[in-house]
Amino acid sequence: MISRIVQINDLSDPKGGASKLAVQAACDLVARGHRVTFITGDSGRSAILSQAGIEIVALGQDRLKSAGLAKAMLTGLWNRAAHAMLRDWIAANDDPATVYHLHGWAQILSPSIFAALTPVRDRLVISAHDFFLACPNGAFAWLKSGEACPHIPLSRSCLTTPCDRDGAAQKIWRSTRQAVQRRAFRPRSSPPVLAIHEGMRAFLTRSGIPAHAIIALPNPVEPFSSDRIRAEHNREVLFVGRLEESKGADLAAAAAALAGAALTVVGEGPLAERIRHLHPAARLVGRQNTAQIGRFAASARMLVMPSRYPEPFGLVAIEAAWSGLPVIVAETALLADEIVASGAGLVCNPRRTADFAAAMRVLLEDDTATGGMSKAAFANTHRLALTPSAWLDRLEQILRERVADSLANVA
Repeated sequence: MISRIVQINDLSDPKGGASKLAVQAACDLVARGHRVTFITGDSGRSAILSQAGIEIVALGQDRLKSAGLAKAMLTGLWNRAAHAMLRDWIAANDDPATVYHLHGWAQILSPSIFAALTPVRDRLVISAHDFFLACPNGAFAWLKSGEACPHIPLSRSCLTTPCDRDGAAQKIWRSTRQAVQRRAFRPRSSPPVLAIHEGMRAFLTRSGIPAHAIIALPNPVEPFSSDRIRAEHNREVLFVGRLEESKGADLAAAAAALAGAALTVVGEGPLAERIRHLHPAARLVGRQNTAQIGRFAASARMLVMPSRYPEPFGLVAIEAAWSGLPVIVAETALLADEIVASGAGLVCNPRRTADFAAAMRVLLEDDTATGGMSKAAFANTHRLALTPSAWLDRLEQILRERVADSLANVA
C-alpha cells in the first residue's frame, strides 16, 4: 500500500513534454486517490498543481541559463540548496510506504538530488525523458551535426570527441557534471528506469545501467482530435514544440518557405525571430493549451517534427498521428522506422533543407497519398503509445511493486 507518491522535477510550470507529463501524472494520481507531493526546482507557482490540491515543495530557482555563467556552472554541478531541500524533506516526512518518482533534474536540481535520495533509493523510480541519465550532453549525438554518437559515456573516445555545440569548455563542464552524477547515481545498481521508448535501452546500457533495470513505458497520448482530421483537404504545415534549436522549428521554417507551404508554429522560445526571418508568412501563435492546438491541427495537412538530435519519443508526432495527421519526422527519431512501417508519414534529414522541402511537397501535391497516410496514421499507430489511463495503470503497478519489494526486504 502506497502512503504517498513524491514527484520530483525541475519545473512545475510545463515548458515541454517531460514537465507536462510530470505535472499531469501528479494530478492524475491524486484523482485516483493517492496522496501526492510535488518537489520542484522552480517557484512552484503552478495553477494546475494547486487546483488539484497537490502539496508543492519549491526551491524557488530559475533554470541554469537564467543565472550568470559562474553561478550556473557551479550550481549545475552540485546544487547545494536542492540537495538540502530534498534531504530535509525526506528526513521530516518519509515513511516506509512513500515512493519517489524522479523526472528531470538537469536544468535546476542538478546531480545533487541523487545523493539526497540515497536513503530512499529502494523506493525510487526514474523516468528517462532524455539521455541525461547516461550521456554528458543528454542526446547521444554530435550536437553540431545531429549524427548519433557511438561512444561509451566518459570513455576516452567520449571525452576527446568535440560533440558539444558550444565548444570544448562546455564539453569539459558537461563531462565533469556527468562524472559527478555517476558517482552519486551509481548506475550499476540503478533503480528502475522508465524509458519512453524501447530504443532507449541500447543507449542507456552504455553508461552501465543494467538492462534489467530499464522498463519500456511509452508516453501517454491524447490526440489533437478524436475524429480523423481530413488532412487531404487542408494546406498548412504544423509545428508544435519549444522554439529552441533542439526541436528544429527554424529548420521547418526554412523548408516550408522553400516548398512554398503555409506554416503554423505553436510554441514559444528564443528562435521566434529567426523563424519570422526564414518564413515571413509563417503564423506564430505562441504557446497554446491542448484545445487550442486541436483547432490549429484541424486545418493542418501534416505535422513536422524536425528534431536536430535523436528524439527519444516525440509526443507531438503521436498526438498528430492518432488524429489522422501525416507526420514528417527526423530520420534519427527513435519513432522514425515505426512511423514509416505504419504508413503514417515520411522521414528525412531536416538539416538538408531541400530534402525536407521535397518531403513536404510529396504531401502537399498528392491528395490521394496524403489521404492514405492520414487514414493509416489514424488506424495503425495506436500500438506506439499508451492512452493516459493505460499509462497510469502501468505506472501505479510499478510504484506499488517498488514499495512492496522495499517492505519485503525490511521484513
